Amino acid sequence: MTPETPVVIYPPAPDGGRRVRVGDRFVGMAYTVLDVVEFLRRAGPEGLASVEEADVVGAEWVEWQGAGPREWPR
Repeated sequence: MTPETPVVIYPPAPDGGRRVRVGDRFVGMAYTVLDVVEFLRRAGPEGLASVEEADVVGAEWVEWQGAGPREWPR
């Protein structure tokens, strides 16, 4: 699964949330990987209606900035 639209997860904010961008749109503030999954299901590229947590964590098409997919400081 390789969407044509880039997905960027920004570094954690002081409250632990991470901004999520799909293409040129900011789609929300995620506090867990499951939040990212839900944002992709709602606003993501074609073909991501059935994306799962494992897809997002290991995807080469998701750019994790500042911290990896398992780092959500509080």
